[in-house]
Amino acid sequence: MNPLHLNDILSAARTIAGTAIRTPLVPAPAFAAIAGQPVLLKLETAQPTGAFKLRGALNALAHLPPDAKGVTCCSTGNHGRAVAYAARARGLKAVVCMSALVPQTKVDGIRALGAEVRIIGRSQDDALAESRRLAAEDGLVEISPFDDPHVIAGQGTIGLELLQDAPELDTILVPLSGGGLAAGVALAAKAIYPAIRVIGLSMDRGAAMHASIEAGRPVEVEEVESLADSLGGGIGLDNRLSFALCRDLLDDVILVREEEIYRAMQALYFEERMVAEGACVVGIAALMAGKLPRPKGPIATIITGRNVDMTVFTRVVTGQDVTLGDHRIEGRPYAA
Repeated sequence: MNPLHLNDILSAARTIAGTAIRTPLVPAPAFAAIAGQPVLLKLETAQPTGAFKLRGALNALAHLPPDAKGVTCCSTGNHGRAVAYAARARGLKAVVCMSALVPQTKVDGIRALGAEVRIIGRSQDDALAESRRLAAEDGLVEISPFDDPHVIAGQGTIGLELLQDAPELDTILVPLSGGGLAAGVALAAKAIYPAIRVIGLSMDRGAAMHASIEAGRPVEVEEVESLADSLGGGIGLDNRLSFALCRDLLDDVILVREEEIYRAMQALYFEERMVAEGACVVGIAALMAGKLPRPKGPIATIITGRNVDMTVFTRVVTGQDVTLGDHRIEGRPYAA
């Protein structure tokens, strides 16, 4: 039985109001021309921490036990930044565990908010193990990036806002990693409008939730460098919530190639003048590549964050080659 309900998301919306921003939902005519339907962009880039993760972190920290000494988490960047921001506002210690694959710009952003950063191994699973050790041995409260009911409810407030602002939506495109965002948005949206389609999008290398849904259980995947670095990492073999919610509520999961993410980053920049992470544009990438089912009405895609490595971003938008580990993307200038 699903332990989360629409009332949990409505409660989260009240909890985070005034700190997390109710973000704009804006039309994107260039992408609408491709889709044959209106395309709307939900701009979570406007959050104080630059990404949607603030919603879940604020809701989770609001439910800490009163004697909590501090918090810890594992993160690919944006969750750690959100936890650091929320912890600083409450005067709490925060320790963020990250792998060596996380871009330095995200590490620096978390440290600037006063959190301690620990670089552990080369995978999200390594960082998760350290976070759990800190919770067990140092008495810190672990805040999962995705497998926590308060985090999922906080992210679900995006689904509420989408259908309040655009009740005619046919499809919501959600970047998919550990599944906290996708689970919360799908739960909220389908509780309000059961016929709506919610599609998860990820890169085609190291997509842990996609592999887990295919296998019928949480599985480990090799984590590799990606333009969509925020979507990296595992979902935890002992996943309690986000796996089942994504399995049961998502209508489809679509994977896009690094080259398609590259072109979509260019398109969002040149067509909408937006600086965004590769993880944000996976929905646009699928649309441009013709991978989406034909929509019957308006589409919304969540532009999840702007905490991008600007050196890499500059190479992408200027059409230069980009090397990701052993994978090389051949650059080319943007052409509409």
